[in-house]
Amino acid sequence: MTDGSTAPTLPAATSLEAAAAASDGLAPKRSHVLAWGLWDWGSASFNAVITTFVFTVYLTSDSFGGETAVSAQLGIAMTIAGVLVALLAPVTGQRSDRRGRRKLWLAVNTYIVVALSALMFFVAPDPGYLWLGLFLLAAGTVFFEFASVNYNAMIVQVSTPKTIGKVSGFGWGMGYVGGIVLLLIVYFGFIEPIGGTALFGVPSTDGLPVRVTVLASAVWFGLFALPVLLAVPEYSSPAGAGADARGGRVGFFASYGVLFRDVRALFRESRQTVYFLIASAVFRDGLTGVFTFGGVLAAGSFGFSSGQVIVFAIAANVVAGASTILVGLLDDRFGAKPVIVGSLVGLVVCGTAVFFLHDAGQTVFWIFGLALCAFVGPAQAASRSFLARRIPAGRDGEIFGLYATTGKAATFLSPAMFTLFIGIGVAVLGPGANAQYWGILGIVLVLLVGLLLILPVRAKAA
Repeated sequence: MTDGSTAPTLPAATSLEAAAAASDGLAPKRSHVLAWGLWDWGSASFNAVITTFVFTVYLTSDSFGGETAVSAQLGIAMTIAGVLVALLAPVTGQRSDRRGRRKLWLAVNTYIVVALSALMFFVAPDPGYLWLGLFLLAAGTVFFEFASVNYNAMIVQVSTPKTIGKVSGFGWGMGYVGGIVLLLIVYFGFIEPIGGTALFGVPSTDGLPVRVTVLASAVWFGLFALPVLLAVPEYSSPAGAGADARGGRVGFFASYGVLFRDVRALFRESRQTVYFLIASAVFRDGLTGVFTFGGVLAAGSFGFSSGQVIVFAIAANVVAGASTILVGLLDDRFGAKPVIVGSLVGLVVCGTAVFFLHDAGQTVFWIFGLALCAFVGPAQAASRSFLARRIPAGRDGEIFGLYATTGKAATFLSPAMFTLFIGIGVAVLGPGANAQYWGILGIVLVLLVGLLLILPVRAKAA
């Protein structure tokens, strides 16, 4: 408890401190860290192949109807998925904390995503299959977010207060690199035809290149999710913070009452954590916007061909992955907040440079576009490690559930600002002018607001 003149304080032990005490000072095994990072490597199949570069592009093609109408339906489906995540993620995380079944629910949610991904194979290129595809995509997104809550919460089991930045950066980096490896395999193996047939002999008819790709992605995720489930021990609730101390079993709907009480207590005891959740929701949406609209800007404003966009995407992920792993070392040395602030400053500067120097053409986009990507990964990884350092003992899943919820609550910011600033550009330049590059200012604004919100947040409890 605090008054207005003193800084909010955390409970006596955070989850990291409790985990370190439970391990008697022994560092987590490197094999556990590698197994944990391989989940990120495998999960890139859902992020890179299904939700970004392949399956969603397939669904919005002419095979399923008019592009504009289908895109609107896709937006509706993903909005519903986002609402479900926002409503359910904190409670599902809280319940896994209470019951000490974090790894169990990671397995359940992961393999539901694997199954849904595999079922996408049956989405044939016909308008009659559109809603099946949208349902599978939306449901997969919901369960992927649930799995991510449990996965993020496990970071305290594979790291210490001195290594959490490095471990978080390693996980994010593995995700980027895994996505690139899989994209190269499926692009040349299934999608890019050579003499009418892809490298692995998949015919280029009836949507089979994409349908086989999502099937391969499901297998990829399923295989690389196994190490963390087999190697890392199940979560043990710290003494005084688990099911016994917090009331044992409660019903699903009663969990919301527990959640509201816990959030109220969190605001009293660790107000800075709540402030961070709000700030990170804003800047994380800006980080997502950099990748979401990067390819759009490359093609529409800088004249990149489809092949050049793919090459840039591969280079962008390589740069992001490498920088994330390297900067994780700085996180442990100097703290997560300096990494977040430095990354956001770099993003604002580079994004502004893309806008003002756009007349110089593709060279500018290659230089500052890749620089943007170099800052995205470190900010994402440091955000996760910052939160993990502050979580009260035994509440990792619940707080990371709130982390997912606040992130979903702000997902409209970058698309809205991107569109708004394009409209402003049209008004300034006149009808008919290519004002798409003005959209980068909208993303920069979101990042700048996130930067201003994170500056007053204290990195450590008083």
